[in-house]
Amino acid sequence: MSLHDELTAAERCLDELVRTVGRLEKEVGHGLDIRRVRTDADHLRESLALLREAAPPGATARPDLVTIPDAPYDASLWTDSDDEGLGSTRSRGRRTP
Repeated sequence: MSLHDELTAAERCLDELVRTVGRLEKEVGHGLDIRRVRTDADHLRESLALLREAAPPGATARPDLVTIPDAPYDASLWTDSDDEGLGSTRSRGRRTP
């Protein structure tokens, strides 16, 4: 997901927060606490706008994830390898130094 998509998702969440704060304000009144929450939401909106302006045009938020299957690996991949620090499990008569 691109950085711009992430910012858009954050803005949608913030819009929902502002709507919820509005509903709370109707229930609890226009006290200091609700004004503080509304001011904080406004600051978040300004900060997200600044992030959007500062973001490079093609920036991505994180690299795409690589899915690793749960199926076991093919045992032939390890035929010429040794376990580091444990010695070879295929050479039973040989001791590791």
